Amino acid sequence: QVQLAESGGGLVQPGGSLRLSCTAVGYRFSGSRMGWFRQAPGKDREGVACIVPGEDYTWNSDSVKDRFTISSDSAKKTVYLQMNNLEPEDTAVYHCAAGGSSCRKVAHFGSFGQGTQVTVSS
Repeated sequence: QVQLAESGGGLVQPGGSLRLSCTAVGYRFSGSRMGWFRQAPGKDREGVACIVPGEDYTWNSDSVKDRFTISSDSAKKTVYLQMNNLEPEDTAVYHCAAGGSSCRKVAHFGSFGQGTQVTVSS
């Protein structure tokens, strides 16, 4: 059974940065899709970014392109989300997800963690 553990959320001012981490246990890491989606109160899940560790493929949603970067460390079975120039609209619970067939559907991957809160506010 896949277990995903996120960390790195917190409170940051607009324009600030955070880096989220997600470590996978019980998952074939390299060559399989992993990513992040977020969910704000009262809103649907929104796919943010996705990566295929070990392959040269990443995907970012238009809303975070040029601000967020996804990366991975196969030796640590960890995926990272570097978030720069954060905006209040980025406030949400961010979930790590794994196991999907298409990165564009990361918000609906079958396995996901409990999430980490990101709050952008002055």
